[in-house]
Amino acid sequence: MRRVVFNQKGGVGKSTIACNLAAIGAARGRKTLVLDLDSQANASRYLLGKSLAEQRKTLAEFFDDILGYRLFPEALDAFIVPTQFANLAVAPANSRLDDLHGKLESRYKMYKLRESLDKLQGYDDIFIDTPPALNFFTRSALIAADTCLIPFDCDDFSRQALYALLDSVREIQGDHNRNLRIEGIVVNHYQARANLPGQLVEELRAEGLPVLDAFLSASIRIRESHHLAMPMVYLDEKHKLSREFAALYDLLRP
Repeated sequence: MRRVVFNQKGGVGKSTIACNLAAIGAARGRKTLVLDLDSQANASRYLLGKSLAEQRKTLAEFFDDILGYRLFPEALDAFIVPTQFANLAVAPANSRLDDLHGKLESRYKMYKLRESLDKLQGYDDIFIDTPPALNFFTRSALIAADTCLIPFDCDDFSRQALYALLDSVREIQGDHNRNLRIEGIVVNHYQARANLPGQLVEELRAEGLPVLDAFLSASIRIRESHHLAMPMVYLDEKHKLSREFAALYDLLRP
């Protein structure tokens, strides 16, 4: 199963959600890969910590191969790095992805990621983290994925951005990937005691939007998790947020 975590709005928790869901699956014995297509490399840093700086093969080099910059191109598995956590690997990002974006787009290489993933073997689940923009890398991820998860912050700005995002996903479905399915909207940073979050969720559901039932709470513990480069299931399995990630993962299983 290939899942892309996508939202054009920044700061909604794409990397955090992708990495923590991947960690849940890995902790349960499923061979899991996180593919980091965001030049900020937050997912890579979250899973690799300080060792990210030591990586010489990243997805920037992978896309160099796609552009024909190397005499002997390597398959995607050559750019995958094991993490310290059993069953969990990452194809790390690099800031140089920004430099490659325009060249890849102008040469219409959007199907190359899907072709490479079709050849990749050995993984039960693949989570694809994307940049906060509808660009070449995001389109490539949506073309390559089976399903799309959409993180959502409970505020009016996020709500307005959500409608444009859904239109973008439907366009990709129609033009490039008819098998792509919107798996659901993930409510993040949820504050149960505040009135607005609950109201917005109910309004979205009334509009027929696929809001998933497992909400992710706001917690300072997730910042500690980022700092320690340790997803919540490994940092504190019994924490409320860890249980929420597990409940969300259970909703997504086919």
